[in-house]
Amino acid sequence: MSKTSIQQEVLLEVRDLKQHFPIRHSQNVIRAVDGVSFSLRKGETLGLVGESGCGKSTTARAINYLYTPTSGDIILDGVNLSSLSRREMAAARKDMQMVFQDPYASLNPRMTVNQIILEPLRINKNRGVISMTNGEMDKRVEELMEIVGLSRNLKNRFPHEFSGGQRQRIGIARALALNPKLILLDEPVSALDVSIQSQVLNLLTKLQKEFGLTYLFIAHDLAVVKYISDRVAVMYLGKLVEVSPSEELYDRPLHPYTQALLSAVPIPDPEVEKSRQRIILEGDVPSPDRIQKGCYFCDRCPKVMDKCRSSIPELKDRGEDHQVACWLYE
Repeated sequence: MSKTSIQQEVLLEVRDLKQHFPIRHSQNVIRAVDGVSFSLRKGETLGLVGESGCGKSTTARAINYLYTPTSGDIILDGVNLSSLSRREMAAARKDMQMVFQDPYASLNPRMTVNQIILEPLRINKNRGVISMTNGEMDKRVEELMEIVGLSRNLKNRFPHEFSGGQRQRIGIARALALNPKLILLDEPVSALDVSIQSQVLNLLTKLQKEFGLTYLFIAHDLAVVKYISDRVAVMYLGKLVEVSPSEELYDRPLHPYTQALLSAVPIPDPEVEKSRQRIILEGDVPSPDRIQKGCYFCDRCPKVMDKCRSSIPELKDRGEDHQVACWLYE
């Protein structure tokens, strides 16, 4: 995909987001998200990558207020969500929908496809957020099924009667029902076969162009992220360590953690793959309940310096819309 213009209007701004979870019978907390800030421009896809447990999914759930953030600001299209009442939040949430990782677990097995896609319309009608007749809602369900590549004749079937790829299309149709401005995609293709992954990714790209959608795309597969993302944010232990346009990040990774991640991605050229150096990280990821004095990556970083152990680097712009949090570039 092409790079997104730096001047493009911002749809979502996340400022110093923290999501901490208390540990039972302990004074400590799990710092799942620990001071994350980024912006998402209208019509672009921002890929959020990192190892399992780094806080990617928690970030998405906090943005959508499935978790109440511990602190920080989430500003959607100029509106600070933390300042809204419950009624106002219900209305704002229709502009921000999620597609989950497991297309079967995220669908109610006792509901038909028609009922599943209809549910957000029905709920928001009852809340007074939207005004549609029953006939208009039924027509909308059929339109959505065809938009995501499913026959409207299948609307009375149950989730178990569909393949994994078809179930994810149902999840995407449900997310589109309220014409959202932002869709949070939490590893939407990781549970699918590789051949089906490409079909779903192509569908998401097509829908984005057709409806002007904005995506936050969470994944651990760097090849998938490169394919669909305009920009990529790399997360480690609850913090962002690098944010960059996609091509720039893959051509010139700056943070040692990003370099290690990319060194593990196979290259479809046997000669290049054979000759390139693989970066093996030492040690384990620290516990997210540990208070860090220095850079969160310093215990595993092959380029660690004394300063890294005593103070935390800020995410700073290094030109070309490329940000990195690392003392190597100070």
